[in-house]
Amino acid sequence: MYQFNLPTNTLFGAGTLNLLHKQALPGKKAMIVISNGKSTRVNGYLDRTQEQLEQANVAYCLFDKVQPNPLKSVVEEGAAFARSNNCDFVVALGGGSVMDAAKAMAMLANETGDLWDFVPSGTGKNLPRRGKALPVVAITTTAGTGSEVDAAAVITNPETHEKTGFGYFDMVPVLAIVDAELMLTVPPSYTAYQGFDALFHSTEGYISNLANPVSEMFALKAIESVSHNLVACVKDGSNLAAREMVAFGNSLSGYQMMAASASSKHSLEHAMSAYHPELPHGAGLIMLSLAYYTHFINAHACDERFVTMARVMGMEHASKPTDFLTALARLQEECGVANLKMSDYGIQPSEFMTLTLNAKSAMSELFEYDRIPLSEEDCVSIYQAAYK
Repeated sequence: MYQFNLPTNTLFGAGTLNLLHKQALPGKKAMIVISNGKSTRVNGYLDRTQEQLEQANVAYCLFDKVQPNPLKSVVEEGAAFARSNNCDFVVALGGGSVMDAAKAMAMLANETGDLWDFVPSGTGKNLPRRGKALPVVAITTTAGTGSEVDAAAVITNPETHEKTGFGYFDMVPVLAIVDAELMLTVPPSYTAYQGFDALFHSTEGYISNLANPVSEMFALKAIESVSHNLVACVKDGSNLAAREMVAFGNSLSGYQMMAASASSKHSLEHAMSAYHPELPHGAGLIMLSLAYYTHFINAHACDERFVTMARVMGMEHASKPTDFLTALARLQEECGVANLKMSDYGIQPSEFMTLTLNAKSAMSELFEYDRIPLSEEDCVSIYQAAYK
């Protein structure tokens, strides 16, 4: 059994940003959401997006305060900004953080109250909503989260040290622009971090207990597309063909999450970057990955699925689950991220139980999707095995 419904109209391919003005846009005044950094402006992506909206006779205003780990307070400020400027849709121009924040702003714009009133986990109140999210147009400038085609938003509440994902179906973007030309300027390290995030959405989903024929189809093609092309992107960021294939895999991982889900590894990492927000999400996932998958391989959670993933990643004659670990370690080495250390970001072993309890509270749902349940002791052991 599966349920799959993806309403996003996706324009994929180099140069597709130039086609934005020809699309049936969902309103007359857009709130453009970008990061608080410089890249969107310096690289001309903001100017180009504004020109496209002008050609479509759409008015706009700009909200430019989103951080790499978007904060609850900024989402609430953005929602108020959209209301006060009478915006009837949102354009998210940026990477996963911008798209997540924009989707949360779009949801909150037609509600009253605190963002955490509508968050279903941790200290969230899970109150019923009264309004409908503003439509979202997502223009992704990175290949990492699949947020351009899914319902989820990951937001940090620094007061409670919660970094949690939540989503409602009306938060799914109505239009996505996936133009790899906008990804050519991403630095090598972040190209790797983002690419592994995209990869792990599908490796986690493929071994989760929600996996189904539709999610598996997307997951395996995503794993292939990312793992076979990420090294080329890291070594030569101007390689447009490789960038497109990683972007393709990233969007497929977004589809996979709409058909299934990620798993508890994302919860474990979100706890790390909730307490240490300078840690890039993808880097944290890489740090955890070998220890996390080793745990499930040792438990024989789904031996044949690990063999299949190893083969898809290029080990044609893989025959045992640990071949997946070999393929994953090799990819990390070739991308220059094999030696990332938790200690470089201030994480200490004394925190592991705190991180575990946070993960199991702030994003408890993902633990339900593991084929074999993770105890608190298991989580601490994974952190310990991953620690450098």
